Amino acid sequence: MRPMQGEQIIFLDSNIVIYVYCNDEKDKQQKAKQLFAHEHVVISTQVLQEVANTLHKKFKTDFHTISLLIEECVYNTATLHTNTQATICKACSIAERYQYSFYDSLIIAAALETECQVLYSEDMKHNMVIDGQLTILNPFI
Repeated sequence: MRPMQGEQIIFLDSNIVIYVYCNDEKDKQQKAKQLFAHEHVVISTQVLQEVANTLHKKFKTDFHTISLLIEECVYNTATLHTNTQATICKACSIAERYQYSFYDSLIIAAALETECQVLYSEDMKHNMVIDGQLTILNPFI
């Protein structure tokens, strides 16, 4: 469902999604859950991959549970973006222009391709505007 005029489309970085499923920091978990409940949330397959990897390596979550959590993520998002060759090329351009890592640039490229206005990330530069259309915000500031 496309948003009505004036409604924002938001993209969630993997670090925000991780907080939804981890009980270590309750304040951050609450904020992450609020963001995930937004009507027009976008994540990418890269976000799912990073979430699965982090849950397994850092939190020792078993793969069956991870699979269920990934299904829940997809169910609760408006759009799941699949990165393409164009996404990767756009990420290279973003990395060069804005000096982000390739993987952060891939997240940014996916957010731009899905016409998001806001990218929520804990570890990218807060209030950075990319290509005049995407603002990166740290929701925990």
